[in-house]
Amino acid sequence: MANEDDRMVIPLVEENVILGRKKTVTGRVYVQTITETANEIVPVELQSVDVDVVRIPVERVIDATPDIRVEGDVTIIPVIEERMVMTRQLFLREEIHIRQTVYRETHDVPVSVRRQRAQIDHVEVQDSNSQDMHESKKEVPNDL
Repeated sequence: MANEDDRMVIPLVEENVILGRKKTVTGRVYVQTITETANEIVPVELQSVDVDVVRIPVERVIDATPDIRVEGDVTIIPVIEERMVMTRQLFLREEIHIRQTVYRETHDVPVSVRRQRAQIDHVEVQDSNSQDMHESKKEVPNDL
């Protein structure tokens, strides 16, 4: 039988690992937008309208004032007057016929068009012992 003093004690040891994150600057990026203006020729459709006015004498007795009317591409505006006779009557004196003619044509019109492009400068950060910095430039076009 062994004596209590003869016992051997083995210590138990445990290792713990603690993980963490640390932010480290590895470089910088500078973004700059540059607006450029370019002159371009752009086709533009223009429209003009010619109006012909024709007076047509009617000289007819009427009972009521006629409304303005449209027949095809002609707008007809009645012109009336009262004439003294033994009794008063509405008399259609004339009609005004207005015809519209539409002309279309395309013209090239110079306009200024603006576009932007992005210039990206990347600066790499070296370790604190080194004084050198490395720069690179990239241009990314961006149409407006």
